[in-house]
Amino acid sequence: MKKIALIFIVIFSLINTYSLTAQSDALPADTKKIPLGGNSYLKVRGASERVTDKGFQAWTNAESIFSTYFRVNGEGDLRLYLEYGTDADGNGIEVACKGKTFSLALPAPRTGKDTVVYIGTIENCGAGYVEVDFRGKTRQGKTFATPSALLVGGRAAESMNYVGDFSYYWGRRGPSVHISYRIPSEITAEWFYNEVTVLKGFDPTGSYFMANGFSGGYFGMQVNSATERRILFSVWSPYETDNPDQIPEEYRVKLVRKGEGVTINDFGNEGSGGQSFLVYNWKAGNTYRFLNRIRPVENGYTEYTAYFFAPETGRWRLIAQWRRPKTQSYYKGAHSFLENFDNNMGHVTRKAYYRNQWVYTTDGQWVELLDGKFTVDATGRPGWRMDYKGGLEGKGFFLQNCGFFNDYVPADTEFRRASSGKPPKVNLKKIEGIEK
Repeated sequence: MKKIALIFIVIFSLINTYSLTAQSDALPADTKKIPLGGNSYLKVRGASERVTDKGFQAWTNAESIFSTYFRVNGEGDLRLYLEYGTDADGNGIEVACKGKTFSLALPAPRTGKDTVVYIGTIENCGAGYVEVDFRGKTRQGKTFATPSALLVGGRAAESMNYVGDFSYYWGRRGPSVHISYRIPSEITAEWFYNEVTVLKGFDPTGSYFMANGFSGGYFGMQVNSATERRILFSVWSPYETDNPDQIPEEYRVKLVRKGEGVTINDFGNEGSGGQSFLVYNWKAGNTYRFLNRIRPVENGYTEYTAYFFAPETGRWRLIAQWRRPKTQSYYKGAHSFLENFDNNMGHVTRKAYYRNQWVYTTDGQWVELLDGKFTVDATGRPGWRMDYKGGLEGKGFFLQNCGFFNDYVPADTEFRRASSGKPPKVNLKKIEGIEK
């Protein structure tokens, strides 16, 4: 009986495949094409498989799982089709979606071009993100297939969000989220203090939990690999270029001093400037403290200094002190952000708490910052990705992105946190002499 059932499935799939091959230009008018290159990930990775702008490539391992994500904003039936190429007859794959599994035969296209096969229909699909998983079953050629697009139709797909006519690289990285803190206009801030707690299990590779942002740079902690984490402090040059080698000498950010174990580099590709980082195995669940001082100094420079406090060591340590030319400023543009910088990890969620924000003024007063505004970048704001949110949770603000969760917070939403009324216990008169 099992053999008969399998033969029936194969025959049914072949009929559907050849029918759609002949009518690939005559799919229902409501069908939308989702490019796999901008909306897919290797959830389970084999030896050679990868996602490129063209779709699934080098698909040879039956243990690999490609996952494609898109959001439907309505309810109803959802039809699924696959556009693919293959180099041999007799290949078979398995497609899973919403608890249903479909077995497909993928004969080689007779025209030499990609063709379309009907996968199946998800009945009564609810609104929200949809995950479609692909797994190889039988292979006669070099690869199972080279799929390029997932096509969807039906009432549920009338309104959708997915990465279309947009950068596949940035789309797969996912949306970056930010929260800006309002500094009262009547004060001049010289120091900014913040506390960050990354939730356990929400710290995948590729994460940057930026704590102390300012006009001209940022300071926070990264997950660079499975074995390395960093505390990163960068200051941009006022000369606009993505190539640090092009910066004229008079526009270069100058290192004044650095802390023990800190590495100094130039950086580029997002503006250019001076970068300093400490390799440090910070841990999710612990609360870390970040402190920056920004003040104008002689000869048209502004001095930027960063200190980091880890509960594991119980002490403040200097990361670096930079001087930025052609700049005269105190602390402006206080903000935090959360981003994923690994485009292969945009399907995994990140989340962190940002709490207890204070500034210390030039008049020698601690002032608590209570107002925050949530924003999202150009991947999220137009709706290419909708897996972003931020706001109030517990004792302060939070940011969360990636992972294709369904609830989101509209960009430009403003929040006000509760006051703690307790300034940071930091001796600013002594801290500048901690590590010179």
